[in-house]
Amino acid sequence: MIQPDHHKKITTNLKKVQWMVTKIQTMVDQEAYCADIAMQVNATIWLLKSVNNYLLKNHLACCGPSLLNATNQWEKDAFIEELMRNRNISSK
Repeated sequence: MIQPDHHKKITTNLKKVQWMVTKIQTMVDQEAYCADIAMQVNATIWLLKSVNNYLLKNHLACCGPSLLNATNQWEKDAFIEELMRNRNISSK
């Protein structure tokens, strides 16, 4: 479950991303200056990374305690691997 404070930030950023992608498509269709398009793409990527960070923080807060305190070592290891995999992907 996504915590209310994270939910609002995630939703706001996703709406901005939707608007920005539409704007980027319009810029491409209108053959806008490449550097301007690239700047909008970078801003959109930044917002998506922000969404991902909120999701990972939420996952740690909601699921982390029970999984890290689990008696089953496999569950602990799987959770840690899942976090590392997500973090590695998002840092690229």
